[in-house]
Amino acid sequence: MSDIQASLAVHAPRRRLKAGSLEAGIGMAIILGWLLLALGASLVAPYDPNGLDLAAVLAAPGEPHWFGTDNLGRDVLSRVLHGARIDIWVGFVGVVIPLVIGVGVGLISGYFGGLTDTVLMRLVDVTVAFPFFILVIAIVGVLGPGLANYFVALALVSWVAYARLVRAEVLVVRRLEYVQAARALGFSDAVIVLRHVLPNVLGSITIYAWTDAVMVILAGASLGFLGLGAQPPTAEWGVMIADGQPYIVQAWWICFFPGFAMVTLSLGFILVSDGLARRLRVSS
Repeated sequence: MSDIQASLAVHAPRRRLKAGSLEAGIGMAIILGWLLLALGASLVAPYDPNGLDLAAVLAAPGEPHWFGTDNLGRDVLSRVLHGARIDIWVGFVGVVIPLVIGVGVGLISGYFGGLTDTVLMRLVDVTVAFPFFILVIAIVGVLGPGLANYFVALALVSWVAYARLVRAEVLVVRRLEYVQAARALGFSDAVIVLRHVLPNVLGSITIYAWTDAVMVILAGASLGFLGLGAQPPTAEWGVMIADGQPYIVQAWWICFFPGFAMVTLSLGFILVSDGLARRLRVSS
C-alpha cells in the first residue's frame, strides 16, 4: 500500500466520524431549539394559544399575527409554540416507557433462554401479528381518547421492538469470554446482566430510541388529528392540522405551520439517530 493510500485509510474513518458527529450535532441543535421554545412558550408566544379574536378570523400571515390565525381567530404562532410542549413530551414519555419494558423483557429472554425465552417471544409474536397503528387505535378506542391512554397503548405495544432488538444482542453477548469468566467467578445473574451485558446493548438501543421518537410523535399527532389523542382546544400539532383541514384551500397556514414544525422536530431526531449510527459503525 502506498503512503497516499495508507493516509486515506487512516483519515477516512476520521472523516466519517466527523460527519456523523456533525449530523448528530445539527439534529441535537434542532431538538434543543424546539425544547427551549417549548419551555419558554409562555414568554415567547405573542398571544394566549386559546385566546379568541373574532375580528381576525382566518387572517393571513403578517403583522400582528405572523403565522396567521385559525377559524376561531386564535394565533397560529402561539399555538405552534405551546403545541411543542405536548409533542416533545409525547416523544419523551412515549419512548421511555416502552424502552424500559422492552429492555427488561429482552434481557431476561435473551440471557436465561429456555422456557422463559419461548414464553416471552410467543407474547412478542402475538403482539407484532397486528399492525402497530391499528392496535394503538383499538386500545385507545377502548380506553377512551386522551394522551394518558395513548401512553398506555404505547406501553402495551411498542415494547416488543425493543425486546426483540435487545434479545438478539444479548444472545451474542452472553457467549463472549468475559461473560463466561464472570459466571466462572461466581457473580450473580443480576450483576452479570446489569454490569456486563446491558452496557454492551445500549448502543443499538439508543440509536433505535431516537428513531422511534419520530414514530411516536407522528402517531400521537395522528391520533390528535383523528380525535383520539389530545383533545380540543388543546394546542397540539395534530389537533391544529385537524382544525385547519376544512380550510386548507383558503387558509393553508393553519395546517402548514404545525406540519412544518412536526417535520423539523422529526428531522432533528432522525439526524441524531443517523449520526450516532455512523459513529457506532466507525468505532466498531
